[in-house]
Parts: sequence; C-alpha cells; structure tokens
Amino acid sequence: MHDIEPFFNWRHLYTAEEDPQSPFFGREYSEFEFSQTVYNYFIHPQWDEFGSRTLYMKILYVDYTLNFVIIELIGEWNDAIENDIMTLRREVTDILFDAGITKFILIADNVLNFHSSDDSYYEEWYEQVSDEGGWVVILDMPLHTQQDFRKAHLTNYVELIDYPNWRTVQPMHLFTAIDNFMLRRISAD
Repeated sequence: MHDIEPFFNWRHLYTAEEDPQSPFFGREYSEFEFSQTVYNYFIHPQWDEFGSRTLYMKILYVDYTLNFVIIELIGEWNDAIENDIMTLRREVTDILFDAGITKFILIADNVLNFHSSDDSYYEEWYEQVSDEGGWVVILDMPLHTQQDFRKAHLTNYVELIDYPNWRTVQPMHLFTAIDNFMLRRISAD
C-alpha cells in the first residue's frame, strides 16, 4: 500500500495545503518518512490524516465558485467501530460546507472495506447539502464495498457511481459529468 499515492495530476490546479479554507492548510509532507498505516501496512506520506485510524484522504480539487470538492480516500471505512463518517463530517466536510461547498465527490476505489453503523450522519449530510441544492456522490467504490454500503441503505443519502476513467479528465469535466448526472437523477425523482 505504501506505493499508492493520491492522484497528483491536478496538483498544478489545486493543493489543499496552500488553500486557507482547507482543513489541511499549512500541512507539510515528507516524501521519505512513512508513519501512517492501514492494517499495519504503511501508506504513502502524501495521504492526509483527519482523525480516523483506518481511513485517509486527499482533497484533490476544490472550486468555491461552483461549490464542489473532489476527495480521494484510501483505507478501511469503518463506521461501526471508528465512526469514520462522524470524523469525516466534523473534521473535513463541515469545514468545507462552511466555506460554501455543497457538492461532494468522494473517490473510493482504494477503500478496501466498509463497515456500517447507523445512518444518522449520512442523513444529516444529505439534508445539509440538499437544502442548498447539493449532493454527495461516491465514485468507483469496489463492488464488495458497495454491497455493504447498499445493505446499510446509505444510498438513500449518497449516490454511488462508477466512473473508472476519472483520472483521464480534468476536474471541471468530471464535475460537469457528475453534476449533469445528478441533475437528471434529481429531476427524475
């Protein structure tokens, strides 16, 4: 796992450590010191720790005019023991929401497992963003992880979408494709 880096092809467009509104503003990274682990396996030092012991992230892109963020995740999403959704909400998404972000794209192709608890934080997040015309989308969650997510009925609040070629497009194109999908989905409901 130590060689899985956060996606870096958009770094010329945005870096969270240089964004004063980011929860990771001012953070410094080492290319050589591996200190964070998932399942006792070291992960690349560019991943951001946000309070979970098993789930890490990287804010890949934020647009405060169009009110969206793209976040990449790695590790185990464990709501049952670690309450990762609460930590993610309080330490990251609430801060971004306060800065005007209402549309959240979470890329989960490196999320190895998902363990659910109750749905209250997802419902709260859904109500918060939908009141502002926003949404929460998870891209490319592995199938076995999607099954656990669906079994917990969390798709009532979060949309799961497969978009395996997201790395080949610019962030604005990815957002436009997802936003158009969500507009069609919402108008169909």
